[in-house]
Amino acid sequence: MSAFGRKPGTQSARPAFGVAKPMHGGGVAAPREDQGGGQFPPIDVASLPPAVDVPTGAVMPEDAMSRLNTRMATDHSDVERPQGFEASVHKIKEQVLPRLLERVDPEAASTLSKDELTEEFRPIILEVLAELKITLNRREQFALEKVLVDELLGFGPLEELLNDSEISDIMVNGPDQTYIERKGKLELSSCVFRDEDHLFQIAQRIVNQVGRRVDQTTPLADARLKDGSRVNVIVPPLSLRGTAISIRKFSAKPITLDMLRDWNAMSNKMCTALKIAGACRFNIVISGGTGSGKTTMLNALSKMIDPTERVLTIEDAAELRLQQPHWLPLETRPPNLEGQGAITIGDLVKNALRMRPDRIILGEIRGAECFDLLAAMNTGHDGSMCTLHANSPRECLGRMENMILMGDIKIPKEAISRQIADSVDLIVQIKRLRDGSRRVTSVTEVIGMEGDVIVTQELFKFEYLDEDKDGKIIGEYRALGLRPYTLEKARQFGFDQPFLEACL
Repeated sequence: MSAFGRKPGTQSARPAFGVAKPMHGGGVAAPREDQGGGQFPPIDVASLPPAVDVPTGAVMPEDAMSRLNTRMATDHSDVERPQGFEASVHKIKEQVLPRLLERVDPEAASTLSKDELTEEFRPIILEVLAELKITLNRREQFALEKVLVDELLGFGPLEELLNDSEISDIMVNGPDQTYIERKGKLELSSCVFRDEDHLFQIAQRIVNQVGRRVDQTTPLADARLKDGSRVNVIVPPLSLRGTAISIRKFSAKPITLDMLRDWNAMSNKMCTALKIAGACRFNIVISGGTGSGKTTMLNALSKMIDPTERVLTIEDAAELRLQQPHWLPLETRPPNLEGQGAITIGDLVKNALRMRPDRIILGEIRGAECFDLLAAMNTGHDGSMCTLHANSPRECLGRMENMILMGDIKIPKEAISRQIADSVDLIVQIKRLRDGSRRVTSVTEVIGMEGDVIVTQELFKFEYLDEDKDGKIIGEYRALGLRPYTLEKARQFGFDQPFLEACL
């Protein structure tokens, strides 16, 4: 299919043979006997459907325009508050919590686990309920105990969402609105907070766990949860609707390349080629948009690293969960209140070179540290990897050039391009499609320089074909049948034959 939604060699839909196309502006001519009027009787123009010129390959649902009209007429401003049983439990919690805090020693409570704290709280909660003359059944009592423990030791209303394995993203837009991503689609959650102060306390509790802070002087903060989930917090005055928390959850079970293949994120040949690339110490850049699965792919590729190699990971907020025994994670440090003491990714990359690493893996490159990573790739640290925000392999190379130029490095652009061409072996392009699925859309090899242009060749690509009735995208993965230039590198590890077979 071409970029305009039409399959090559097809034309616009035409009336079937033997059906006259109505002429507008003049009457319908009476049939003439000598022209076969008996065989082709007169056509009632009013009974004909309106002519629509639709490309044959395009998917045009019958109710597409009606959905647009419904969207225009629907008011999406109403916020769904908890109703029924959930609302009653939260209402009781607001009455019980202040009296409960009067009877609990916070320092002693912080040393107990959730299960132990629940056992300690049970008789105290019953006392408070008796004082308030509130009678609860067993189900309501268990729900109240859970809500109170989450409020004191956990992250309040967020705990239920964090424990749901089907949710991949949590987006809190102020105390009254929380969206979640489930199976690639966004939906509104019933989770709400008491008020802005309540939400701000939860945000502070999250960032304080990793030694960060968030307040009006530093209204931005990156943090992580104990399971490795990434958290970004932004508070007023930058956020106009109250404190905003964005949580990117990661699977507790390590995701492998075979699992991604089984989920149709790549083909079997792609999977084989990426396994060999990870094992043969190819320098790999994983490119893609926000939420496309770059970190997941990096974690999956790390499974192919030899267990005897020393691996260092460098990130702003530690998200990577490598599956190797000799792995040392490093994390940057923000400046203090005086604006001093910041440790950047570039500083850590330079220091990592003195730590005898076999591979250096950067969670994401955003600036001049790109040059330091390229230098590491060329100085005996083959097999280094990183992620980058870009929409195509060609744009990925352009972004790397621009990021190096953003620094204070005074070298010509041609020298930067040559450094990139000499360092990077493979670009893995990942994309989140509009149906919510994540696919590896391209695996591109960096060959070298031709003049002042970086030359690449595409080994694999994903081609869009159609959509099914449920809106799921149908496509096919193709190996372009080209002999890879990195075959010599694979030969050094004994993988040249399977690598060549996968690419052809």
